[in-house]
Amino acid sequence: MPIPEHSTTQWQWSRFDQLGLHDLYALLALRQEVFVVEQACLFQDIDGADQASWHLLGWQVRDGQRTLAAYLRCLPPGVKYPEASIGRVISAASARGTGLGRALFSEGLKHLLQVCPGQAIRLAAQQRLEGFYASFGFVTCSAAYLEDDILHVDMRCPIDNP
Repeated sequence: MPIPEHSTTQWQWSRFDQLGLHDLYALLALRQEVFVVEQACLFQDIDGADQASWHLLGWQVRDGQRTLAAYLRCLPPGVKYPEASIGRVISAASARGTGLGRALFSEGLKHLLQVCPGQAIRLAAQQRLEGFYASFGFVTCSAAYLEDDILHVDMRCPIDNP
């Protein structure tokens, strides 16, 4: 699937130790804003996997202000699952409905296919987003389960279906 352009977004790939303090603060604030406050979900966001991950930050500039509008992390095989993984996929409320989430996920998928060639990719999807991930070739591979009071399913993108 071709990667859609999102002209107003500046993409930044960083390993954990390459993140500046302001970038780290912005990504943790966005994750807290959406996953904890908006979704009213108390969970351990700081899970020890950030240090091993690649982080994709999608910045937008409005009125001269640089704002983090989208974020995800890519985990190499063996960190969360035996396969490579994408997680913490998020877009700010102000960016929803603009196609930014699709552009974000496309960038993340492209990156994992480059840095982990020949690896299947797995993710834990909120069940309400199952169709979104299926549109990228992911197939549900578990029954629905409750994680942090939100229904999830595990999904896997086979090696031959990127």
